[in-house]
Amino acid sequence: MTLASVFSRWQRSAFVLPLAALAALLALVINETTYQRSNAALVSLGERANARENIAALWRSVTEVESGQRGYLLTGRDSYLQPYRDALGTAGESLTWLERYYAGDAVAGPTVEEIKANTAGKLAEIESTLALHSQGRQEAWRELLDSDVGKDHMRRIRSASERLWALESQRIKVERQEVFSTLRLSRIGVATMVALSLLALVMFLRQSATLDAAQRRHAGELQVERDHLEAEVQHRTAELTRLAEDLQTAREDERGRIARELHDELGALLTAAKLDAARLKRSLVAVQSPDIDERLAHLTTTLNDGIGLKRRIIEDLRPSSLSNLGLKAAVEILATELGQRAELKINTDIEPFQLDEAAEITLYRMVQESLTNVAKYADADEVNVRMVREGDQIIATVRDNGRGFDADRVRGSAQGLVGMRYRVQARGGRLQVSSSPGHGTTVSAVVPASPQPRTAMT
Repeated sequence: MTLASVFSRWQRSAFVLPLAALAALLALVINETTYQRSNAALVSLGERANARENIAALWRSVTEVESGQRGYLLTGRDSYLQPYRDALGTAGESLTWLERYYAGDAVAGPTVEEIKANTAGKLAEIESTLALHSQGRQEAWRELLDSDVGKDHMRRIRSASERLWALESQRIKVERQEVFSTLRLSRIGVATMVALSLLALVMFLRQSATLDAAQRRHAGELQVERDHLEAEVQHRTAELTRLAEDLQTAREDERGRIARELHDELGALLTAAKLDAARLKRSLVAVQSPDIDERLAHLTTTLNDGIGLKRRIIEDLRPSSLSNLGLKAAVEILATELGQRAELKINTDIEPFQLDEAAEITLYRMVQESLTNVAKYADADEVNVRMVREGDQIIATVRDNGRGFDADRVRGSAQGLVGMRYRVQARGGRLQVSSSPGHGTTVSAVVPASPQPRTAMT
């Protein structure tokens, strides 16, 4: 097995990505750990530097106190007392800082205590000499000054300070080594992360190139299939459009046939029955019977209602006004009759124009269905019907001031709206319904003014 085949197999392995993520996480942990350790070590080094400064400051202050004391004793000048007092304050501050810093330190604690005790002893010796001097006891303060008490205290302070300084130097050396070790570990982690990142980048680029090639190949295949499907969809859509138009035409033709039969057959029967009722009424004039007169009157009324119902059914099936008077008059008559029945104020603004019979039927049915929906559901008191021509399009709009509805929620379940939409689309137009609760409803249809060419069916 060659190295290239091993690398290729490892590249396709499912463990590559988890291992790369694990390596990145490990490098991140190492980097963060080394940062925290380095930061802690640097902070500790800063504190140790402060400790060394305070050790030096304490020793320097004690020395300055002793120098100020000797200068004052030898010269008697008060100018030596100010540096003496300043050095006392500095020595006290340094000693307090060291006590706080080394509190709980088992190694350095005893040394600090030794420095504290000897410093207190040295300062007491200095205070005693100054007190004897102020009392004028020259021999006493000279004798105390020449004694070895102060020298012993200074020697012990120096020795303890040197030991404490050496201890801090050793600790600083150890912590510096810790910083160097931490930086070395961080360097190794960063180098490892960079190497893994480069390896991951190479693998990613190779996989991306392979994936791009596969995607281009699949995209070409999908485009061919998509073109085929689009052509098939266009063909089927043309067929369905033609079928829908034929169905609408057949439906209107059937409505017209039924209307003619009702007019011819049922109209003749009802007219004959009404004539027979009239003859029967004249024949029974000599018979004075209130019951017979009442029944004949009821029969005549029923026949008249039947004739009126027949006319309304015929008008609903195939409005004669549309065929005889045109679209403008037919819509105005429809609006007037429906407004009277539903007690609605219907305003019409319809321009006169010539359309083919199918387009007129489509617009008439759209207005009829819209007005019927308003009368049934809208709870409106005013409706505006507008029909105008703009260029090669007819725009018909029915707007009411009713309670409205959520158009998105009822879009799929309103069969009347679906029927209107299909009817308008079959004529090459489009239907739009705009409504919201409390703001009324607007139904708008746009239909070509000229008949659309039909697509041949195969």
